[in-house]
Amino acid sequence: MKRILFSLLLVAATVTNLRAQDTGTQQQIDKLFGMIQDVQAAQELQAKKTAALEQEIAELRDKVNTPQVNNSASADDLKSLAQKVQEIDQKRQADRELILDQIKQLGRVAASAPVHSKPVAAAPADAGDTAPAAPQKGYEYVVQAGDTIGLIAKAYREKGVHVSSTQILKANPGLDANKLYVGKKVFIPDANAK
Repeated sequence: MKRILFSLLLVAATVTNLRAQDTGTQQQIDKLFGMIQDVQAAQELQAKKTAALEQEIAELRDKVNTPQVNNSASADDLKSLAQKVQEIDQKRQADRELILDQIKQLGRVAASAPVHSKPVAAAPADAGDTAPAAPQKGYEYVVQAGDTIGLIAKAYREKGVHVSSTQILKANPGLDANKLYVGKKVFIPDANAK
């Protein structure tokens, strides 16, 4: 009986030992299963990242293969533009100085030009014209090349005759200040003449 008991005890110890091994094995299996699940989740995540990267690469290929419209300026472009602006500004300044010199020369010519006039008792009246609104005494002036109403009035003022461009135009009905012809006679009113 001792043998049977010992056998039973041995079988029980073996079964207990096997159960302990089964529990240990089950824990290892569960641990391995958990690790497999983690690896699968990481693989899915990697697959998503790979798909996103493939999409970005495809978009970049499209951008590289499409012709680019260059709307930005490089530093050299900006330097070139700045130089051109400076050149234009220098030309503008030179043109301004030339214009000012020409105006000064015209002023000297107008100031030194003799005033071609003779005293007149009354302004000439055309049959269809209305009577002038200015005084009836003054001077007759013959238009010269380069004359304007303003220059004529200035020349007479320098000679002591107090007259303005407006007074000259009023004294000469029908006179167009923009269409003065060389040789045309213009009446210059003199408020001081009696």
